[in-house]
Amino acid sequence: KKGTSSTSGMSTSVRTSRLLAHRAEAVVPERAEAIERAFLDRDFETFAEITMRDSNQFHATCLDTYPPIFYMNDISRSVVRIVHAYNEWAGEARAAYTFDAGPNAVLYTLDKYAEELGALMLKFYPAMEGDDDYVSNPSYMDKIKRYEIDDGLVRAAEATGREPQSGDVKKVYFTRSGPGPQSLGLEEAIIDPKTGLNTYRKP
Repeated sequence: KKGTSSTSGMSTSVRTSRLLAHRAEAVVPERAEAIERAFLDRDFETFAEITMRDSNQFHATCLDTYPPIFYMNDISRSVVRIVHAYNEWAGEARAAYTFDAGPNAVLYTLDKYAEELGALMLKFYPAMEGDDDYVSNPSYMDKIKRYEIDDGLVRAAEATGREPQSGDVKKVYFTRSGPGPQSLGLEEAIIDPKTGLNTYRKP
């Protein structure tokens, strides 16, 4: 459980953080345009850098808040270090992290590196013994358990100071981007267009 809720934290930041005001006025609009271009151009390198820089700056505004707000914890920061070590070892951005108002990491990667990144995370954030549901996708779990990580990558991750410790991460969710907005027919709707009421019924 986090010590400061997102709503109260933002309210305090708005009142006390000059960095937040600068971020809203000078940084976010430019970054929003840049990351949209990167997404449309399928430029993962740029997407990754902007995503991580923006996450870092968001948490910098939390520290600039008075009194400061701490959403990330030691495990969060270890994930940050390992992602940067991974990218430096690869000589390119193969993964990106972002953290919202909490300690949980969201990691982005490309399909071709999904097993490598998953295996790296599983090695340094292993499941508790007997936890068969640690990774949400059993097929993906089987693949990353069998994946052989490059020794150089292991050494690069070890150099961050992280030692494998089960229990530090409670659950890993593996998912992919969806197809985007879809136009559905009325037969698939769960809202009555005339009344606006929910028409969903459990099967």
